[in-house]
Parts: sequence; C-alpha cells; structure tokens
Amino acid sequence: MAFVDYYQVLGVDKKASAEEIKKAYRKLARKYHPDLNPNDEIAKSKFQEINEANEVLTDTDKRQKYDQYGENWKHGEAYEQARKQQYKRSEDAPHSGFEYSGDYDSSEFSDFFEQMFGNRSGGGRQAKFKGDDFHAALELSLNQAYNTHQQTFTVNGKNIRITIPAGVENGQKIRLKGQGGPGVNGGPSGDLYIQFNIKDDPILQRIGNDLYKTQHIDLYTAMLGGEVIVESLSGKLKVKIPPYTQNDTKIRLKGKGFPVYKKENTYGDLILKVNVELPTELSQDEKKLFQQLADLKK
Repeated sequence: MAFVDYYQVLGVDKKASAEEIKKAYRKLARKYHPDLNPNDEIAKSKFQEINEANEVLTDTDKRQKYDQYGENWKHGEAYEQARKQQYKRSEDAPHSGFEYSGDYDSSEFSDFFEQMFGNRSGGGRQAKFKGDDFHAALELSLNQAYNTHQQTFTVNGKNIRITIPAGVENGQKIRLKGQGGPGVNGGPSGDLYIQFNIKDDPILQRIGNDLYKTQHIDLYTAMLGGEVIVESLSGKLKVKIPPYTQNDTKIRLKGKGFPVYKKENTYGDLILKVNVELPTELSQDEKKLFQQLADLKK
C-alpha cells in the first residue's frame, strides 16, 4: 500500500494538538459523509481515509509509533523488539567491544531497517510481516439479508465476490483470510473484514430472528372474524382473525420470521400487532344499524 500522510489527510501540522486534530476531523467528516454524498465513490473513499487518519492521530500510542516509524508504524513493536535482540546479540558476542546504552544514532537506525528489509544488493536477513488488514462495510436491505445470495464489490481496486448467508445480523463481521494488503518481504497477506449494515425496513421490524409487523383490519373483521392477506418476506400469507379481536392484539405465526444464521430451514416467528381501524364516516343505513346495536346494549 502507498504511504498515506495522515497529517496531510486532515490538513493539520505534525505538531497539532489533539483538539486541533479533532476539529479538523469533524469538519472534513461532515463534508465527505456518505449521507451527504450518495453514490459518490470518491467522497466515500475520502471519508474512509479521514476516519483512518483520525483513528491513528487521536490515539497517543498509535500516533507516537506513526511519528517514529512513518509508513512502517504498524510494525513498530516488531522493529523495536528485533532491534533490542540485535543489540543483545552484539553485546553477548565475545570481544565485540560494543556496549548498548539505550541510545543510537541515525546511522545505526538506518542499518537496523536495512537488516529488517534487506539492502539494495539483496544482502541482510529480511524479516517477514503480515500485510495490513482491510475493513469494509456492506449495506443490505432486510430482504437481501433474508435470502442467501452473492455480491461482488471492490476493495482497494480488487473485485471480490462473496456468498452472504441468509440471516446475517446488523453489525455482524466476517473475515476473508488473505484478502487484505500484501505482506512485507514475502510475509502473508492481511485479511479483509466485512461488516454488514442492514437498513431499517419501513414495514417490518427485526428483533433477533423474529419479525414484527402492524396489521390493519377493519372493525367488522375485528368483531365478526375473518381472513386477511399478510405480506411477508416469504410471500403472501392467509391469516385467520378470531371474532372479537381487540386492538393491539398480537398474533404469532410460527416459523414465518427471519432465517436463523447458518441453520437451514430454521426460522423465527412473525408477530402481527393488530390495529383495528374505525370507520371515519357512515351512511345513513349504517348509522341506523349502529344505533340499533347501541339500543340492544341498553
């Protein structure tokens, strides 16, 4: 991966305070937020870069490593450990005449990195490091999450096709081994982590593997009973309404809810919350009939 100058990304000086970094991040995040730039891949990429820069520069430990090691900051601990081992070997070697005091000059530091990565002539022992892990988000509708299906998307210029099992949860992550950044000095590639973000559905609410829906029925069906057609993710369902059904009554339809993740033919329930709709106007004949009903109750 090409080196990314996080300070340049946020437009701040290397000596910027934590508050200045936070202020710059908020300003840029508002400008490039995906909600304000729908279908703009450049803005989306810029937003991810801004978030990455903010994550590193607002973390004291990460920022220190980034300032010290630059593009190799993620391997800072490994470098430091290897450097200490190198000095220890030199210290233990007989008649070396070398003493390590904890300080080193720039030439020694350069020599260390040359040994870690090898010199131009190919000499030196090279340390292998795993490549960077990539993180991506994939937005799904509730209907898409209901069905097993395949999707192709692009990460770092590479097209990746995956099969998404039915029943994935909102916020759930999966790991694709070896689909991240390339390794250093022949080390293994990093991994790709994909987070599924499931959009809210305007009609159905998902809680675990159960689905909830408000089902509207008229007054006459509520009083006399009958059948209604219910639209669900699995198709149209014919549901019996018992006589004298009260408003807010809940009707549970077993096995008509959301599929359970990686459990074939296993589903949650669909719970209907009945909303009895009262008529907003009546004909003269209807008024007479209602009056007769009222008189019978006296």
